[in-house]
Amino acid sequence: MTTSEPVPSVTGLSRTASVAIVAAVLGVSAVLGRRNAPDPSHPRIRRWYKRLDKPSFTPPDAVFGAVWPVLETGLAVGGYRLLRQPADNTRNAAVGLWLLNTGMIGAWTEIFFRKRDLDASAIASGAMIVSGAAYVATAAKVDRPAAILGAPFVAWLGFATVLAARISARNEDGAKTAT
Repeated sequence: MTTSEPVPSVTGLSRTASVAIVAAVLGVSAVLGRRNAPDPSHPRIRRWYKRLDKPSFTPPDAVFGAVWPVLETGLAVGGYRLLRQPADNTRNAAVGLWLLNTGMIGAWTEIFFRKRDLDASAIASGAMIVSGAAYVATAAKVDRPAAILGAPFVAWLGFATVLAARISARNEDGAKTAT
C-alpha cells in the first residue's frame, strides 16, 4: 500500500537531536545576549545603559541576571519537551513559535543595547508578548508542562514591555548617542 501523504512521526526527535537543537538555539541567543550585555566587559554599553533615565521600578542589574537564566531554562526544557513529541502540525507550530521567541530574546538585546533604538525595543518587546502568548497557547495543545514552563516568560515580558516603553519615553533625546 502506497500513500502520497507523509506519515507523522510516531515519536518525536531523539533525545540527542532534541538536546542538540535546544543547545544550538539557546547558544546563539546567549552569544547575542552576551555580546550586548551592559557589564564591565562592555564598558561603552555599560556607560550608556547607566546614563539612561530609568523609572523607579527598574530592577537592579542583579535581578535581570537572576531572572533571565530561569526564564531561558524554562524555555529550554519546554522546547526539549516539544521536540520529543510526535510531529504534527500543532507540534510543529509550537516548535516554530519556540524558535521565534528564543531568537527574539537575542534580537531584542541587539536592538536595545547595540543599536540603542529604544522605541524599536519597546515595540519588539510588545511583539514578544504576542508571540510568547501564542507559544504558550500552542504548546498547551501539545505538552502542558512545556506551556506552563513558558508562562513566566510571557509574564516577565509584560513587565519588560512596560519598562522598555517607559525608558523609551524618558530618553527621547540623545539615547542613541549617549556614551
